[in-house]
Amino acid sequence: MKRTLALGGIAAGLLAAAAVAAPAQAAPTDEIPAVNLANTNFAAKQVAAFWFGEARANLINATPYNVETTLPTKHVSTGGASADSKAGVVGSSGDQKPATANLKNINLPKTTGKVFFIGGDGKPHWCSATAVQSGYKNLVATAGHCVYDTVSNRETLDKWVFVPGYYQGKTPWGIYVGKTAYTHYDYDVYEDGDRDYAFVTVYNGVQVTDVAVDKVKNWVKDRTFDTRAEAEKAKKDLELKTTGWSGEIVPFGPNDVKYPWSERWGWELAKHGQESQKVYVPTDRWCLFLDYTADKLGSLVRGEVKDASFRGKAGYEVTRISKDEFKTATGSYEGDHVVDGVLYFTQNNGWYKAKFWVNVAKKFRLTGHIVDIALKDVGSLGSNVGGQGLAYNQKIGTAVFVFGYPSGSHPDGNYAFTGKTLKWAYGKTFKAAAPAMKAEELVGIKSSFTGEGSIGSS
Repeated sequence: MKRTLALGGIAAGLLAAAAVAAPAQAAPTDEIPAVNLANTNFAAKQVAAFWFGEARANLINATPYNVETTLPTKHVSTGGASADSKAGVVGSSGDQKPATANLKNINLPKTTGKVFFIGGDGKPHWCSATAVQSGYKNLVATAGHCVYDTVSNRETLDKWVFVPGYYQGKTPWGIYVGKTAYTHYDYDVYEDGDRDYAFVTVYNGVQVTDVAVDKVKNWVKDRTFDTRAEAEKAKKDLELKTTGWSGEIVPFGPNDVKYPWSERWGWELAKHGQESQKVYVPTDRWCLFLDYTADKLGSLVRGEVKDASFRGKAGYEVTRISKDEFKTATGSYEGDHVVDGVLYFTQNNGWYKAKFWVNVAKKFRLTGHIVDIALKDVGSLGSNVGGQGLAYNQKIGTAVFVFGYPSGSHPDGNYAFTGKTLKWAYGKTFKAAAPAMKAEELVGIKSSFTGEGSIGSS
């Protein structure tokens, strides 16, 4: 099945801005097109660790970005793209004379790969992207959608990285953390679909040389927190100071509480709004101040339990028992006795036992481990995979190749692409438009690519 694959407005065949859905509201005019993705090398290491950690789970489980990929573009015969300057080409890093013979085999470029990021939904996603020739050999080209979040109108998508030649968790030439992203002003502010492209400078690539799993440091492991909110804050602080924190917050309570409201035991009664744990406590004759008078216990039948509390913070459970059970437990038929922390007493020809409890405030601790990922600098992007050239203002009707990672099914439900392997399409360019995304000057080719995954194809 053939359909129009729309290409970005600045260059024939540079960026695939695939069929799109209705755009979100325009971004505020005070936003600037160039923004920092990772300000420091340390921040870049944090981002790399996020994708490398837990056996590359975030890379492997990422899904193709499908924002604005559902509406088709249309072939137009009038209007459309028109160059406002002369055509030009920026050479690639390995320019060679074109072959004169017809080629039967297509060599898939190692300059193409995937960009990974956290979408507006908080989940890991990916798009197609390409390394582009530049003076510092550190430039990546992709779709504007794969840098700027038009749904939530955030400046940039989080934890942005480029992986050339990506395949099922493998990073053959390293992972390149985004440093600074550049989008067209009209796209960033007005969401102009004709300017749906982006350029991102990246740090040197890194590869994992070692993964060490250690126990949580003592300052965390031995600390307890009075509230879950305090534990959450400590966990976030830990994430900022380490690479690859993995763990959870665990509530816990006392195993052996005698007098929980006494500070010398390190426990206190739960206050309003605190998470609590009901704990039975050993009793003594001081507990006789509790009100178990005849008018409250006289109605109990044998085996029945009465539960009373004091504002929900402490209380007791009283059970009416038989005379023989009382005698077996206490060795007597009358009086007040404490046996194994349980109070036995008689009243108005009745025999009873009482268990006392308190609602103790829960404490919280962090459990888990720290994943320390050792990363090796493998050099600049361009020195490892090279860089594609850049063609602009090319004549309509030019034959071009498109490279990307299409994913998903065709409109007829036929599942055509997995998004796991690099694919290519070939065709002659024509003028196209997608009014729903404010795009009237697109360039397209006929292609079987589906929208998901192919956004950002070169």
